[in-house]
Amino acid sequence: MAGEQSKKDIVIVGGGIIGCTTAYYLTRHPSYDPGRHRITLFEATKIAGGASGKAGGLLARWAYPSSIVPLSWSLHDELAREHGGAERWGYRRVQAGELAARPPSAASAGVGETRKRIGDDGGDEAPAASQLRAAGVPEGLNWLEPSAVLSYSSFGGPSNTAQVHPYQFTTSMASLAEEKGVRIVQGSVTDIEYTTTTPSLSAEAGRGTPRRRGGSSGTVRKVSGVTYAPALSTSTLQTHPATTVILAAGPWTPTLLPTLPISAHRAHSIVMQPSPSQPTSAHVLFTSFLSHPCNPEIYPRPDSSVYACGSTDTAVPLPATTALVAVDPARCADIKTQASAISPALRDAPVTTEQACYLPGGGPWIGKAPGTGDGVLVAAGHTCWGIMNAPATGKVLAEMVFEGRAKSADVRRLDPAKG
Repeated sequence: MAGEQSKKDIVIVGGGIIGCTTAYYLTRHPSYDPGRHRITLFEATKIAGGASGKAGGLLARWAYPSSIVPLSWSLHDELAREHGGAERWGYRRVQAGELAARPPSAASAGVGETRKRIGDDGGDEAPAASQLRAAGVPEGLNWLEPSAVLSYSSFGGPSNTAQVHPYQFTTSMASLAEEKGVRIVQGSVTDIEYTTTTPSLSAEAGRGTPRRRGGSSGTVRKVSGVTYAPALSTSTLQTHPATTVILAAGPWTPTLLPTLPISAHRAHSIVMQPSPSQPTSAHVLFTSFLSHPCNPEIYPRPDSSVYACGSTDTAVPLPATTALVAVDPARCADIKTQASAISPALRDAPVTTEQACYLPGGGPWIGKAPGTGDGVLVAAGHTCWGIMNAPATGKVLAEMVFEGRAKSADVRRLDPAKG
């Protein structure tokens, strides 16, 4: 009887970074037993198909919320050391700074003069370097266009700032979880199933008056499974049993929990491939162009590619799945124009990827899902810091599932009931 009661059928809804790291940490919890515990992750399209595969991948000790950032920062380092993260998902420490720049038209007007001073024959580059140093640009960040730079201010370094390749990190977490017994199912969860029981009656001692155990006159509603539509199938909906359901579907979470205040903002990004003769460095740039709304963030990566993303928009409502996200070529072209203005290396680099995703806002929310039955947890709304805070989220969720409460971090302020 005890063995039957201790069995768990855990369902995770969402194959982004939150769902995948949660699956990983569930399999690493000391109480996890693949003989008694079944973990199934449902993803509507593909692992890391949304923002988890299209983000910048910035990690920062100065991120928010402070209740989980320190834990997540340490866990990222542990994961990289244990699983070869530097090679497997591009983990490395970086510099970070804010770059104030001239608009593209003004910046490009000065390129010829800068090159004339430097010389196109590979001559003395001291004038350009001197101009960059005068603007506060650190040594090593010599791939910028001096005529474009107004000022540079550093706000992060290797002691508190790092990066990962988000797609590689997310898919690695999924693979590592699968190795420990997690089953990944491609299908859209459409509903959560519950069983409702009435507390048993007992005679009150000495009176013979019926009463409900625990003093409650209500019923108990507990999760019993999920209904889902299998991918690439015309068959009817299917049901999968569950003792615990974890909702980690990012901006799509409100489709199953409408009361949860999570917003969705579309973000465009591009990936460029500079020439080996024009290498970049481990400097993350937050740009600010005069009189221009784009202001892209620029992330050089260890594989020599450069990721750049622009500002978010709400021009197109959240589609049904990540596979239906619409990409606006004009917004991608704008990012390329801005990036080209500050760096010859980026101007000459071909664009290999144009993409868009939806960032979930309003949280993060971590804990028991409000207005549901026993056994439903939520982990969603992580804003732009989803990649950063995924390990801490996964670890405390594993503790909630197996121990009944979060132990590694105080997440009471992130309680979904407060949303």
